[in-house]
Parts: sequence; structure tokens; C-alpha cells
Amino acid sequence: MPHIAIINHSTVVSDQDVEAMTAALQKQVTKDFGPLWGCSADLLFVGKGHKAPKDAWWLAILDNSDQADALGYHDITPAGKPLGKAFAKSDIDNGYIVSVTLSHELLEMLADPEINLCAQVGPRLYAYEVCDPCEADEFGYKIDGVVVSDFVTPAWFAPPANHLKGPFDFNKLIEKPLTLLKGGYLQYLDLTGSAGWQQETAAKITARTRPRVGSRRERRRVGHSNWEVATANG
Repeated sequence: MPHIAIINHSTVVSDQDVEAMTAALQKQVTKDFGPLWGCSADLLFVGKGHKAPKDAWWLAILDNSDQADALGYHDITPAGKPLGKAFAKSDIDNGYIVSVTLSHELLEMLADPEINLCAQVGPRLYAYEVCDPCEADEFGYKIDGVVVSDFVTPAWFAPPANHLKGPFDFNKLIEKPLTLLKGGYLQYLDLTGSAGWQQETAAKITARTRPRVGSRRERRRVGHSNWEVATANG
């Protein structure tokens, strides 16, 4: 079971708020996500001015991608462990809920820590990004007053020809495999062409659906051989 440090480096979110988010996310992982996806994790809150354990996975709350680069939060931790990022100021500036983004990044880190898993349906490979299809804040749900992200179930990645009945997401809002809720998106690689990873969206592309530097989508596209080791020390 991985130990994941939730590290607050943001200037716009307090330690008190992040500590509450961490407690809610621990419940989400243990009670909701883990039983459906067969995984679990122990979460550890790391406040401003404190260092994260070197052997833990890191999920850093930062203001934006510029701050992530300035502080040395790149693609993997110095110990070679998975490293996730949530950009709090960017979220707030665009009217999004920070805790939903943090939940989103945590669950996708657990489902595919190396950002290399896919499900093949016909000639397409679909990236194992379990919150993207239903990521809009309006589809989240509350745990102890903290809004967390909805997420798809393994059935969402099944070929439609299998005629599975679902549920296809935790909140039971998605009606068919490989379909999107409003504001959702997915990544796929078409094996019949050479266009590389492509993105399909349920609506107009927004600031949230564009891949940011250092995001999971951007790292999947550039490949492991181009990832940078973090120079941050927690």
C-alpha cells in the first residue's frame, strides 16, 4: 500500500483547508474508490514549511505550473516515486473547486501511477484516466463537507458490445461505456493512424481541459524517457 504525502505549497489555500481535504480524500479512497478499483493508500498531510517523506508518493498543491517548475516539482520524486500536482490558484482563477481537482489527481495517480496504462477497444487505446470523463465540479459529491471528484468504474472501459449494465461511474450518471458527462474528456491513441495521443471532449475546450505543462496528460504525451526527476526536497 503506497503512502502518499499531500503537500501544501500553495499561497491561496490554507493548511487547515488542505488538512480537511486530506481527511476527506482518505475516506474516499478507503470507502469508495478502493473497493471498486482494488487499491488503497495511506495519506499524510504535509503543511507549509515541512518536508514530505522521501520514500512516499507526492501530491503537491501548487499555485500554477510556473510555481511547480520554480520549486522543482517535475515528473517523478527524487526517489523515483509517482508525483502528482494540483494547481490551486489556476483553479480558483477559473472558478473551479480545488478539492475536486485534488481528488481527481489523487484517484488517477492510484489507478495509473506510471501513466502508462490503457484499455484497448477496437483500434483505439483509451488512457486510464479515471476522473476525466466526469470531472466537472457539478458532478462531484461531498464527504464531511469537502467536495470530491466523481470517477469512472472499470466497466467504463469495457467494449460497448459487451452490453454491461454498469454502473459506469461512482455517482451512476454515465449511461454507457466510453461516454462523457458535460465538461468531461478522454484521451485515445488510434492504432490505425500516426496522430499520437488525441483528446475527445464533451463540449468546447476550456482552460481546465487543455493539458498543462507537468500534467498527467502532458506527461503521457511526451513519454517516460523525457520525464524529469524533481529537484524539490518535499
